[in-house]
Amino acid sequence: MTLTQLRYMIAVAQCSSLQNAAKQLFISQPSLSKAINSLEEEMGIVIFTRKSTGVTLTEEGYKFLSYAKQVVEQADLMLSHYKKGRKIRRVFSLSSHHYAFVVNAFVTLVNEYTKDEYEFSLRESRTYDIIEDVKTARSELGILYISNFNRSVITNLLKSSELDYQSLFIAKPHVFVCRDHPVAQKQEVSLDELDEYPRFTYDQGTNNSFYFAEELHSTHIAPKNIVVTDRATLFNLLIGLKGYTIASGILSSDLNGDQIVSVPLKSDDCMELISIFPKNHKLSSLATRYLEILKDYVQSYVLTDPSIGAVICEQKANTTRSSASKA
Repeated sequence: MTLTQLRYMIAVAQCSSLQNAAKQLFISQPSLSKAINSLEEEMGIVIFTRKSTGVTLTEEGYKFLSYAKQVVEQADLMLSHYKKGRKIRRVFSLSSHHYAFVVNAFVTLVNEYTKDEYEFSLRESRTYDIIEDVKTARSELGILYISNFNRSVITNLLKSSELDYQSLFIAKPHVFVCRDHPVAQKQEVSLDELDEYPRFTYDQGTNNSFYFAEELHSTHIAPKNIVVTDRATLFNLLIGLKGYTIASGILSSDLNGDQIVSVPLKSDDCMELISIFPKNHKLSSLATRYLEILKDYVQSYVLTDPSIGAVICEQKANTTRSSASKA
């Protein structure tokens, strides 16, 4: 297996076509096809399903693609840092669910950093990928949520990945809707009342289990569902299609404008936002500072809007062993 083969495979996945990928890579289609076939043979898997209309990733191919991207990105990062004697400048890396407050805190952290050169990394990603990022040291911290429903599954996965977690805050569930949505002015709304509107959820890829969903009540059967991959698209669709998504209730008008509002959701569950990190790992000063900024931001938001119902947790790490026993 070579980096070139991995780059070829990623290009084919992006183009969904050997012909178009070959043009993009400036190589012949037979050479590209031979390289992909050789990679599949070496790995002992089928990465692509070939059709007359193009190629599609198999389930095993999706999993292999995520690893291939990590290898190529890390190789590119290493080359950029060491080429011509340049030193590594990455100072902090973070992977997270799609939360605006995570971005707000990240912006504050970067603005506080006074060095002339740096490299920060923020990845809004899927649940499983966040855990993998921290497990493989692609990110120093991960931010995601656990609930009564998914707690045992997530904490057991963290345990098997040699990761611990720290509770950040607990929030009552809300729904995000556009300002002129029919339920926008309600004091509280139930899931049944929302069934006539499209429900938006974030794509979880091949790990699309109810337990890996970013939203509470993933097992609730909604007649209309739309799956998206990024926060900007979701917010645009909330406005355009008058749908809803289940979230923590903490919005940021600075980043998202004032067209989206938060409405409390009738629910017996809650969202516990946590940071994850390698077991027995001492956080860097920037990671520690980031968590302080994040909790301060949430606290200030709660003071402005007490209806959010968020409770800030003490700075205390929870081992995955003890957390799993509590579930």
